Amino acid sequence: MMIQGLRTVIYPVTNLAEAKAWYEQVLGRAPYFNEAFYVGFEVGGFELGLIPDGQPGSTGATAYWGTEDIDAEVARLSSLGAKVHAPVEDVGGGIRVATVRDPYGNLFGVIQNPHFDRTKVA
Repeated sequence: MMIQGLRTVIYPVTNLAEAKAWYEQVLGRAPYFNEAFYVGFEVGGFELGLIPDGQPGSTGATAYWGTEDIDAEVARLSSLGAKVHAPVEDVGGGIRVATVRDPYGNLFGVIQNPHFDRTKVA
């Protein structure tokens, strides 16, 4: 099976530094990944991610399902009737993401993140 389970929910924010500080307080921990393009917190074996320059509220958060081979997974999802919404992109640090729309119009995200250790449980 290509889909490994829910990995990440990404929240778009208008001020990454402020959002990072707020989520540090909410979660009671520092992020495990902290760059200008993305901040990631490990929370109980899952990831809460923040991306800058987003449109909070208008599109909402996107859930990303983990995969070890994102190119193969996007191809498989497409063969099952999904339409590519945002093609595979390296967003920095070797993290690769893509989104597709399922046959019913829902946004479905996939992520290949070499920094996220799925065996870790908080």
